[in-house]
Amino acid sequence: MAIIGVGVILPTVAVQHAEGLDLPGAARHAEDLGFDSVWHGDHLAIGRPTLDCAVALAAAAAATRRIRIGASVFVPAMRPLAWAAKQIASLQHVSGGRLILGIGSGGGPTQWAAAGVTYAARGRRTDTALELLPRLLAGEPVQLPDEPDQPVVQLAPAVSRPPFWVGNASPVAIRRAARYGDGWFPSLVPAGELADAASRLRERASARLRPTPSIAIGAAGAIGSGSGTPTREEIAAQVSRAYGMPYERAATIPITGTPQEAAERLAAYQRAGARHLVMGFSGGAWRQQCELLAHARSLLDDAP
Repeated sequence: MAIIGVGVILPTVAVQHAEGLDLPGAARHAEDLGFDSVWHGDHLAIGRPTLDCAVALAAAAAATRRIRIGASVFVPAMRPLAWAAKQIASLQHVSGGRLILGIGSGGGPTQWAAAGVTYAARGRRTDTALELLPRLLAGEPVQLPDEPDQPVVQLAPAVSRPPFWVGNASPVAIRRAARYGDGWFPSLVPAGELADAASRLRERASARLRPTPSIAIGAAGAIGSGSGTPTREEIAAQVSRAYGMPYERAATIPITGTPQEAAERLAAYQRAGARHLVMGFSGGAWRQQCELLAHARSLLDDAP
């Protein structure tokens, strides 16, 4: 059984400037190559240039017709919940129902402080969002318990609920995915560890009499060996530093090498239970990386 879909992270502001790209053009390129989805992160104040997630995805949606647009991942708890719901509903409306909503509670304390939200409240506010967003998106009157004065809010227009993919690989995230999610969306998880986590997800969903959420993997890498393309060792060192991960574990994560070798890595995630993979490029020319990944995807069914 093949992975249902492969998506790509849209280029950062720095990559756009360096390579003469814009988001509409990048999204069209991904759609023309046959990818299933394009994705953008949700960051506020992280010390480098970033675009607002909803604005970036709206630009991608307006430039395309088929490809899904995804938030990787949207952080509703940093916003008043009614405002988060309005952004989600607007994206679902302007994209013609093509949104996939990755949901998380990540980001460091500085980002939460910039949003004016207590860092310690992020877990409770995320659970509230997962519970109430479906009703808000459906246009129902909803009381917002985590907001001042607990207002009752009813939003319009109502939209169909996009799939909720709960981000992160933590036990808390698995619990949330089993309870609320249509998908579980961990990033930078070695394929060898995925099967055990998938089993825990299945057990938790079964205990709640819910279908097992599908599994999507957030991956990192760079395919080929052209100028400016980092090696597996270089990417692993970056992952190890950024996430405090032992280098030995980080070295199992990057998707690198030839398209055939990349296809073999995709197949390993497929065998472990993944049904979608979202690739963030760690270097190399963004358009060319997309083309090499599309080639790898075409080889997937023949990979061992």
